[in-house]
Amino acid sequence: MSDERDREDVITLLRRQHDEIRELFERLTRETGDARRETFHRLVQLLSVHETAEEEIVHPQVQELTAGRTVVEARLKEENSAKELLSTLQEMGPEAEGFDTLLGQLREDVLAHADHEEREEFPLLASNCDEHRLLDMAASARAAEAIAPTRPHPGVESREANMLLGPPAAIMDRARDAIRGALGR
Repeated sequence: MSDERDREDVITLLRRQHDEIRELFERLTRETGDARRETFHRLVQLLSVHETAEEEIVHPQVQELTAGRTVVEARLKEENSAKELLSTLQEMGPEAEGFDTLLGQLREDVLAHADHEEREEFPLLASNCDEHRLLDMAASARAAEAIAPTRPHPGVESREANMLLGPPAAIMDRARDAIRGALGR
């Protein structure tokens, strides 16, 4: 499986992650207790690293295109809004009153965002980048995800902000993840 994923281009990689995000939202509607907390934690991590990769690798490439600037500006606004909502949900926890209402809003926003990327941003990439470039972008996206923060950080939506603020945030996030794992939470 890893070999297959190593050969996928950036569009395939991100679409696969969008499918995984959809599945995690679906699981959250069915699960309770520890399973729900774990699924929510996985969703937070996936959304966080996924958006970092898009902000560092995909958006800058699309922004260079004539039609790309407007598309990227809209995606960045959506990402900031989702990060703020995700941060609120993370602070609340899945057991809190009102969590499901806000989770529903997050789901709606994130799935609309993914749809916009798939309909607007990915076609721009596909028509302006050759296969080799798309494969290189996937490798760069996987590398960015490997060192990305695992929690949302609203206001960090540009390549520059991610490069400056991402590493310290990632260290703190990953330390918290390790502690959470050691405590069995």
